[in-house]
Amino acid sequence: MSIKESLSMAKEVHAQEKEQKLQEKFMNLAIKEAKKAADLREVPIGCVIVRDGKVIAKGYNRRNTDKSVLRHAELDAIRDACKKLKDWRLEDCTLYVTLEPCPMCAGAIVQARIPTVVIGCMNPKAGCAGSVINLLDMPGFNHQCQVIRGVLEEETSSMLTNFFKELRQEKAALKEASKDAPSDLDL
Repeated sequence: MSIKESLSMAKEVHAQEKEQKLQEKFMNLAIKEAKKAADLREVPIGCVIVRDGKVIAKGYNRRNTDKSVLRHAELDAIRDACKKLKDWRLEDCTLYVTLEPCPMCAGAIVQARIPTVVIGCMNPKAGCAGSVINLLDMPGFNHQCQVIRGVLEEETSSMLTNFFKELRQEKAALKEASKDAPSDLDL
């Protein structure tokens, strides 16, 4: 290998490491948003949209809080980014989300023309960026997205796993408590 090839390879490795650090930085901000959802006892999903290296919009899951199926992290962030940019096209933005988008959010991402989507962990039951289907890269649509998967996967996955584990434990405790409570028949 020549010195020129070695230098070229070193530059490429450096650029990849720099890109990975940047992806982790913004995914950590999406995780911060997901924690806001968890504080509301919502499924902890968070999203940030970045343009020119700056966060322009954020969102976190609020479906139960607002009693609306439309209050997904991605939809809130997309709405805010469109308002901020005064355009429905988010062609020079990157969306970071802690969990693989559902069909509704994947459709909104395609419609907003977001070129790059960075995902923390996949959603094998409802994900539409490769798990169940990949709506973000369907040749029949007029727009496809580059998808980067697995950024801070362990952190994003364990946040969701712990949330659902705690939820199951709470439900079991409530069920057990209701067994021990006197019923009207006991009185």
